[in-house]
Amino acid sequence: MTTEEINEKIRLEIEKTKKKINSYKEITQPIAPDCAIGRVSRMDAIINKSVAESALRKAEEKLKNLEYVTTKIGQSDFGKCVLCNQQIPIERIIIRPESIHCVDCAKKESL
Repeated sequence: MTTEEINEKIRLEIEKTKKKINSYKEITQPIAPDCAIGRVSRMDAIINKSVAESALRKAEEKLKNLEYVTTKIGQSDFGKCVLCNQQIPIERIIIRPESIHCVDCAKKESL
């Protein structure tokens, strides 16, 4: 892929992620205690809200990484892991353009 194609892919991913964030923000609105729903339905709503809040945090982190990656396009450190400074395989960048870690460092980070 050319730098221009990668840049376009990242731009599209940023747009898609921003839409998801807006959607998650709508879903995670507080549940009014005076809302006339049953106790079980209220618990379901609270659980669903928690799941959406987690998805919102992940989407916001992804957006932050995508915006960081866009600042590196065209620079010598584009596509390098922020931890070990090794080149991230282009396949990983294509699949996950928000990647700022190589696979090995990403595994370590998730532990």
